Amino acid sequence: MNTASEKILAQASGRGSVKAGEIVKARVDTAMMPDVTSVLAIEAMRKIGADKVWDPDRVVVILDHVAPPSSINSARVHAVIRGFAKEQNLRHFYDVESGVCHQVLPEKGHVKPGTVVIGADSHTCTHGAFGAFATGVGSTDMGAVLARGKTWLRVPETIKVDVNGSLGRHVYAKDVVLSVAKEIGVSGATYMALEYAGETVADLTVAGRMTLCNMAIEMGAKTGICQPDHKTFTWLRGHGVDVEENDAFYPDPDAHYIRTVELDVTAMQPMVACPHNVDNVKPVTDVSDVEINQAFIGSCTNGRLEDLRQAHDILKGRHVHRDVRLLVVPASRGVYKDALMEGIIADLVDAGAVVSNPSCAACFGGHIGLLGPGERGIATSNRNFRGRQGSPEAEVYLSSAAVAAASALTGHITHPEEVA
Repeated sequence: MNTASEKILAQASGRGSVKAGEIVKARVDTAMMPDVTSVLAIEAMRKIGADKVWDPDRVVVILDHVAPPSSINSARVHAVIRGFAKEQNLRHFYDVESGVCHQVLPEKGHVKPGTVVIGADSHTCTHGAFGAFATGVGSTDMGAVLARGKTWLRVPETIKVDVNGSLGRHVYAKDVVLSVAKEIGVSGATYMALEYAGETVADLTVAGRMTLCNMAIEMGAKTGICQPDHKTFTWLRGHGVDVEENDAFYPDPDAHYIRTVELDVTAMQPMVACPHNVDNVKPVTDVSDVEINQAFIGSCTNGRLEDLRQAHDILKGRHVHRDVRLLVVPASRGVYKDALMEGIIADLVDAGAVVSNPSCAACFGGHIGLLGPGERGIATSNRNFRGRQGSPEAEVYLSSAAVAAASALTGHITHPEEVA
């Protein structure tokens, strides 16, 4: 009667079983750090007396949030991290050309079903899409992980999110997870696991499941997780990962859930999260009078190839509105190269898009694509609180890539059907 998260944490702590609420000392399979948290984690590791990481083959460092650096301080941070990677002989160091950590990590084979993935970034929960227990921690906790290879975790209670029905035209995983956020709220799943299930989730691509799990943290969750299936194993093997199906964990039929959220997507419209909370969600037709200054397509939520294809389908042969800046940022070098080969990038440039190197870009609010006072932006990223993407006097709306692309054409938030 255990959930998938309970089973993974039981194995990681060397126990036969664990229950929600217990504190366990879990073995970490992969420890990941992006640039903005690495230096503090390194300092924390050294403060507890460790000179070496516990296993250099299990530590992954990715420069992505401010990449390439846009200030003297960020350049200094990158230099410190590069020095640490050399000192510790870290084989899995990915410099500024690689892309967003949560896309690079699975692409490079560092995520497998049934493993524990700890990252010094809140959206590490993305990797639950592969059947891992993946969660973010602060820099101090990451310092301890670097030194010892283990971490204390409270076994989370689990909310089952049962999604059924067929997604309609121009409705995607982003619309599903925004609808879930509306139902659960920004703190309704605090320190819980969101276990996604149902026929709709089974029908989603791996990229779509990554979108679902990515935004679990926006509801306060410790992690999001999907059951591995043939799509999962095919994706991983296609990226050179040696994975065994027997390593995966699945919830028992009588697993205990603190709550079950049931969602029928059959009649779902494209959804938009309005300022300044992710759970302030409305159908796109309810906000069609909102004019925008910028559209951003990218991030660890929706910067994958299928997202760029959605935008391309709408923008090819057209041009963005004269009052709108369209920023397109592929999530990784691999995504960028695939989009180049398909001709997507050339067509988006012809449509008036500014295409940047793979990075967090406008999502992080500290690199490129910032909004000025009084401006409005629509973004495929995951957060829209004040100041997230520039001025605290700006407004950010969150949507799928299709809605963002359609809005870039018209200058106001737009249902893709209106321009398809």
